[in-house]
Amino acid sequence: MEIYEVGGAVRDGLLGRPVEDRDWVVVGANEDAMLARGFRKVGADFPVFLHPDTHEEYALARTERKAGHGYKGFVTDAEGVTLEEDLARRDFTINAMARDADGRLVDPYGGQRDLAAGVLRHVTEAFAEDPLRVLRGARFAARFGFTIAPETMALMRRMAAAGELATLAPERVWQELARALDEAHPERFVVVLRECGALAALFPEIDCLFGVPQPARHHPEIDTGEHVLLALAQAARWRAPQTVRFAVLVHDLGKGTTPVDKLPSHHGHDVRGVALIEDLCERIRVPREHRDLACLVSRLHIRAHRVLELKPPALLRLLEQADAWRRRERFELLLMACAIDATGRAGFSERPYPQAERLRRAADVASAVDARAIAASGVSGPALGEAIRTARLEALTRSGI
Repeated sequence: MEIYEVGGAVRDGLLGRPVEDRDWVVVGANEDAMLARGFRKVGADFPVFLHPDTHEEYALARTERKAGHGYKGFVTDAEGVTLEEDLARRDFTINAMARDADGRLVDPYGGQRDLAAGVLRHVTEAFAEDPLRVLRGARFAARFGFTIAPETMALMRRMAAAGELATLAPERVWQELARALDEAHPERFVVVLRECGALAALFPEIDCLFGVPQPARHHPEIDTGEHVLLALAQAARWRAPQTVRFAVLVHDLGKGTTPVDKLPSHHGHDVRGVALIEDLCERIRVPREHRDLACLVSRLHIRAHRVLELKPPALLRLLEQADAWRRRERFELLLMACAIDATGRAGFSERPYPQAERLRRAADVASAVDARAIAASGVSGPALGEAIRTARLEALTRSGI
């Protein structure tokens, strides 16, 4: 029995990155031998076991094949599958490396070379048997900033063109998108998917933004899709939470529906985008908190950008629509998303966004109104709400914000 550390732990160790999870492959053993050593079997389809002390996963060396619309592993001969055969079933060469018990690197497919070159290259043509690997490739590009090898990009294009991505479960699509949004270069996820045709297949409402012009005065980059990429990169620099990054990704979907004769103006895109966001979220099972913030950002970001021009009545309406005093934490996320949108433009990345501070101060002033005191004065029913609103408007007017 030989035990090897494999996959991401080996890759990240070579990159000098923190290793969070370790996976192991066991060569020359079978299920009985693992159980006899105290391992506990946890895999129904795959021969995977948990170590009795560390609880890390140990898998018997195996090969895989495609089974209908699913992807099921099988062991040709548990004690006869070699390490090289096991590594051959993996997606990219950088994930097809191993270390033996003495720490020696086993690299039959050139993973270390590709790691040094910053290239994602598929190990074998078996890559095409699992369409999820297209998304994983884009996600790894987002994590490491790597490029896709030409032959691998060609294979990903063929998979997208063949309609393979339509077989993916919506939950898996969202899972890969969510993980990609949290990476260091989330915009690379979009770039890679677009280059191979997967963006049009999975996220057509995002893909159609590329080539749509915007007014150069506000968007020196002109292209709406390019603005989305710049904004995503800005969100990563700001270390924005995932909900904000998703909102940034979809905040301009309405611009994809602007009539051609109205371009480059996009009047009403903020409202039009809400339905598109809701449809996308329903299709890939996006969590409610992501959906709600994204819709709020789409609906309000244009008015937030213009808040320095607003008089107290319009300012109060904006705060009410944002539910600024009851949902203050979400309100702060809205401000962050709007600031990222405003600065995620060519040459704008260091510009201040004073609109956020005015909205924040206005929310403080309005929320300081003592609603209980107004209720205690004897006002009730619909008149109470109107009295509170009047008091908030007077407070905003007096403040001079």
